[in-house]
Amino acid sequence: MKNTFCIILLSLIVTGCIETTTVQDVIPNHDTFTIESSEVAEARVITVWKPADYFKTTDSLPVIYMLDGGVKEDFPHIANTISKLVESKSIPPIILVGIENTERRRDLTGASQIKEDEGIAPLTDGASRFRKFVSDELFLEINKRYRTTDYKGVIGESVAGLFVVETLLLKPEMFNFYIAMDPSLWWNNALITKTSKDYLSQFPETKQKFWFAGSNAEDISIYTNRLAKTLETNAPSTLTWTYSDEPNEKHNTIFRATKEKALIWALN
Repeated sequence: MKNTFCIILLSLIVTGCIETTTVQDVIPNHDTFTIESSEVAEARVITVWKPADYFKTTDSLPVIYMLDGGVKEDFPHIANTISKLVESKSIPPIILVGIENTERRRDLTGASQIKEDEGIAPLTDGASRFRKFVSDELFLEINKRYRTTDYKGVIGESVAGLFVVETLLLKPEMFNFYIAMDPSLWWNNALITKTSKDYLSQFPETKQKFWFAGSNAEDISIYTNRLAKTLETNAPSTLTWTYSDEPNEKHNTIFRATKEKALIWALN
């Protein structure tokens, strides 16, 4: 039974990556550079999309950081979607920063006390080091290279969604808005869901926005629904949130199915 459970969990994580390679997306014009990170002790490839009229103005723009953000991952379809939404004036102009993966499951999961989780990802808190890379190194580099405002958000799906939710609860002031599709809240025996009420009680006075969605994957939807119920009674007034329950979507379809409404809600 435990082996079957691990296989199911592994398939859920891997599916998020497979889904990005089965659809052929046009790769938009973008910048690419590498950061030698001391926080994660390796070089990280960064991919950046800017609105078409970026060089026609002197305006500073907000930034959305995306996990699974390489050109062979989710970057192309999110960049193309943002481009369309900006052009139609559905959202304001924004810069997209994609972070290409090296060891995805290591970087996007926190520590776990559950032995079965070791078959999915390392039990060490790789997410903490990766979060430090983003906050202490990547933010500075993006602000140096581009005209940016202080307003920024993060988007991710599956274990990347888990990272988004953990960041919201552990380091809420790191971003202004958070978007998570099918977050893998089952990790570490769903500890982040069980302790979410405690974190929400310590929320800062600054305002944040949180949009998340759950598919028909039973071992995910049970926890996204549970988190929504916790938020209903415990969300502070400084947190604006919405939950998109998507029972007609699968784990490997929910990102593309919900991305437009998530971005429009978060950026308006």
